[in-house]
Amino acid sequence: MSAILGVTALGGCGGGGMPTDQQSAGPAIDAPLELADCSDWNAASLSEKLGTVRQIRETLGAPTGDPGLSGATLDDQDAYDLFESACEEDLARGFKLYKLYARAAAFGGPP
Repeated sequence: MSAILGVTALGGCGGGGMPTDQQSAGPAIDAPLELADCSDWNAASLSEKLGTVRQIRETLGAPTGDPGLSGATLDDQDAYDLFESACEEDLARGFKLYKLYARAAAFGGPP
């Protein structure tokens, strides 16, 4: 688990390659959200990556059942940078995207 947290901490490093125009977001990666991993991320088009970031944010940021509370989310740019950085290494190919996202969001996002 510490390896995943260490990789998650790297999410804020590096430049951002995500376009600021959210109209570029298309359908998410062609894998169930709970199964999408770094291999899927690396094989995806930019449009699919943006759609996946949006889908994860909408799913994990949904209302929790307590009035006025919702799940923790990241800025879409931060989430994109997190996945780009965390999925760069071959050893990360099996890391689940939603788990990387949830852990980063729970700790307030990338540094």
